[in-house]
Formats: sequence, C-alpha cells, structure tokens
Amino acid sequence: MARQPAVAGRAEQLLGSSVISTAPVAGGDVSSAVKLRLSNGRTAFLKTLTQAPPSFFEREAAGLRWLAEVDDGVATPEVLGVDADCLILAWVETTRPGQEAAAAFGRALARTHLTGAPSYGFDTDGYIGRLPLNNQPLPTWAEFYVERRITPYLRVARDKGLVAPADADLIERAAARVGEIVPDERPSRLHGDLWNGNVLWGQEDRVVAIDPAAYGGHREIDLAMLTLFGLPQLPHVMAAYDEVAPLGDDWQDRLGIHQLFPLIVHACLFGGGYGARAAKIAARYL
Repeated sequence: MARQPAVAGRAEQLLGSSVISTAPVAGGDVSSAVKLRLSNGRTAFLKTLTQAPPSFFEREAAGLRWLAEVDDGVATPEVLGVDADCLILAWVETTRPGQEAAAAFGRALARTHLTGAPSYGFDTDGYIGRLPLNNQPLPTWAEFYVERRITPYLRVARDKGLVAPADADLIERAAARVGEIVPDERPSRLHGDLWNGNVLWGQEDRVVAIDPAAYGGHREIDLAMLTLFGLPQLPHVMAAYDEVAPLGDDWQDRLGIHQLFPLIVHACLFGGGYGARAAKIAARYL
C-alpha cells in the first residue's frame, strides 16, 4: 500500500497513531473509503464524505455504539475516531459465509432485538444513506411506521416522479394497515438498515454489522430487510434467530409490509423500478 499524505494526516489527528500506508476501498454507495495500516500494528477503515450533512458520521458512530452495548449481541466494528468529516473503524477481515457463522449471527441478532429500546424512535435523528431519518418517538409502531418511515419518503419519491401516483396510493393504503397485520410488541433495538451489503462475514465465524440507521422499532423490519435483498445462509440465520426469539408461524407472510420502507428509500436514492416493486408488494395487503 502507498501512503496518501492528506488522508493519513487526518487519520493521525484523530487516532494519535502514525499511519504507515493507505489504500482505497471500493464498494461504498455514499462515502469514500480507505484502508489504513497503523504503526501500532492495527488496521483501520476510514470513511469520508465531501460536504457531509450535519452530524452524519457522529450519528453513525452513536448507532454502532448503541448496538455494541448488548452483551453477545450483533457485533459491530469498534469506533476508533469520528468527526464531522470522517469516521474511523477497526478493520474487519472478511471470509466466505458459513453455516456456523450464520447461526451465530441469528442468535446474536435475536439477543440485540430482545434487549429492547426505550421507545419507538431514538433520542436523535439519523440518516439512511444520505437521506435524513426522523427518529422522534411516537407511542405505537403503527404510527411511527406510517409517519416517520413511509410518509416522508413516499412524498419525496412522488414529488420527483419516482413513484407513480397510483402506486403511491397503494403503498400508503397498505402501510396504514400495519397495526392490523403486525403483532404488537415492545420496541426492539434495531440496526435499521440491515441489508446484505451491511453484513460482513468476518473471521472465526464472527459476523459484523456496519452502517446502521439505529432506532427502536418492530424487530420484523430488520428481518424484512435481510430477506428483501438476499443474504447468504439466510435459512440458518432465521432458524437460529427463532430459537432465541421465537417468531409466529406467519411471520414470513408479514414481511412485505415492512419491505415497503426500504423500497421507497431506494426509489428516492436510486430511482429505477423500486417504487413499482413496492406497489406490487403493497397490493398483497389490500
């Protein structure tokens, strides 16, 4: 690895350790990323975003730390440094997904969810991708899901022509039924953006979750995201999850109602056919 002086210097300011070398990391949709080799023998991961929104990286770091509070819960990378312009995390060396790792991840996710949260929401707002995420608490999951998760992004997508008016109407009507469809549960501690790309299969069967949009909500929304975009070894993850935090027999039939949110967010961020896909799912619940 070579050494980029500006990147290395910024990291050294936050870490108090010399950076021996740097190397760009591909794959991020939002931030630029660099791998750092430090003089203390550690390897780190630095994320930067030009003109990052206010508290963008600080909120991500807070979410990682909140999830990490759970003993034997979902593993997250250690936060080594954070500031308005960047976030530095411990490096996660990845390997191929395996059944034992999947089962361990399922049990850990269940324990994180069971730890719970004080309310439906969080004590600060956050971000999902580059989009602001309103986490102001509401008394019920049905209210929170409609008012904080569906309505704001559906409005953006509709105003930008990313979701057809008829499709938006279907989505709105289906989301309004979440209180009828989804069993009432106390708030779970959620990752909030738990799709395949945010799950790293680390060494020694350690699965690490990154890039959270953490808040208190219904646990099935994390599960809905895992199933929506596909996760290797998902049946083993869910079997182990169910051992620790049993799900109802019809939980898979309900997942679509919670998949509306990530699909609308994807419509806002990427356009394409995500809005039509959300409407097709919504129609099943009407």
